[in-house]
Amino acid sequence: MRHLAKDELEAGLERIRQAPADDGELVLVVARPAVGERDVLVEGRLDTEVGLVGDNWLPRGSRHTPDGAAAADKQITIMNVRVTDLVATTRDRVPLAGDQLFVDLDLSVDNLPAGSVLSIGDAVLEVSASPHLGCEKFVARFGAEAMRFVNSRVGRQLRLRGLNARVVVPGIIRLGDRVQRTVPPLPSESIVPTQTAEPVTLQP
Repeated sequence: MRHLAKDELEAGLERIRQAPADDGELVLVVARPAVGERDVLVEGRLDTEVGLVGDNWLPRGSRHTPDGAAAADKQITIMNVRVTDLVATTRDRVPLAGDQLFVDLDLSVDNLPAGSVLSIGDAVLEVSASPHLGCEKFVARFGAEAMRFVNSRVGRQLRLRGLNARVVVPGIIRLGDRVQRTVPPLPSESIVPTQTAEPVTLQP
């Protein structure tokens, strides 16, 4: 499979930027029952304990935690399907990205800051602060230029490699479900009261 060159990847940025900011769509649900295996689902169940039921997130664990346990803030990984369509070149290769949910939604840091909430079907997820970056498997499947593309300054701002999330409300999700966001409010700025000037008595 031919990997795209830098200019071909950058040519796809405009379409990626046009992804809806809200009211997106769930396009693919992929469980990873074992390393290297993919189950493309029409319907899935998100659970607060195991993540996507049938996926190996929990038993696989993580090399980034002190005890090797699964990282709670990386329970579910979500990627913009416009990005995967670009780097994979064909839809049937999209599951190779290794993520569980593929959505048509703007996943950028500006649109979905950490703490944002995504409602998909009956489930609710919270966006994590931990970045989701490309790895050697991503390079092997989509090429070194694709890795540089998603991990570039612009790529990280747009979260081209996707984002990490955790399930906060369990529920059933189905292909075609709407993906809607709730952005956390900005911290309120402290208001400094204006000091009232002392009255001045004018001398006659």
